[in-house]
Amino acid sequence: MVKKILLLLLLLVAMVPSAYAQRTILFATDATWPPMEFVDNNKQVVGYSIDFLKAAAKEAGFKVEFKNTAWDGIFSGLLTGKYDAICSSVSITKKRQKKMDFSEPYFEVRQALVVAKDSNYTRLVDLKGKKVGAQIGTTGYFTIKKADGAIAKSYDEVGLAMEDLKVGRIDAVICDDPVAANFAMIKYHNDLKISAIVKTDKTEYYGFPVVKGNHEVLDLINKGIVAVKTKGIAKKLKEKWIGK
Repeated sequence: MVKKILLLLLLLVAMVPSAYAQRTILFATDATWPPMEFVDNNKQVVGYSIDFLKAAAKEAGFKVEFKNTAWDGIFSGLLTGKYDAICSSVSITKKRQKKMDFSEPYFEVRQALVVAKDSNYTRLVDLKGKKVGAQIGTTGYFTIKKADGAIAKSYDEVGLAMEDLKVGRIDAVICDDPVAANFAMIKYHNDLKISAIVKTDKTEYYGFPVVKGNHEVLDLINKGIVAVKTKGIAKKLKEKWIGK
């Protein structure tokens, strides 16, 4: 009789959702953006943003999973429910905020001008009539489109733009400064350089987009962001992935 009662209690417990069960949040990431999000030699998605979210998840009490997704269509995938949020160095813009809700900012970014090592181009205005590459749909690409006379050339991945710059098919690349530093100062340090930081109208920040009105996910992410910043974890991660 005692065994039957214990078995019944166990069944009842199994049927009731645990109050302590952690929410799993699935993030899409275009892992072609080192050192923020990229695939390492072990085929693992790594980077500053990835570590930041893992730390935020630990602090706020949720689980995190990542789905490597091409940039082209990453926003439509969010809106159609393929994942809960995006972790892909997404700059917070007014245009994007009309379609999605954003977390609190987690990283300040600037647009950098990358050119060949022997190039004399130091300003975007110097590139009038010249081909300037960027990943399509990024703020770097939007910056080129706004420039007077520069010929914007779009790429599915920023690495492809850097390769074309290296061999002389284009004259410059514009992208976020940590990514520019990774390519110009590490991967192609013998061939490329950062010649300037492009001046923009306002400060640019990364955030994690979610579907509009998804307060459950947004609140958890924001809780984690605040903890990671206030505890100094963000600073340590920046030193690890980007340097001092």
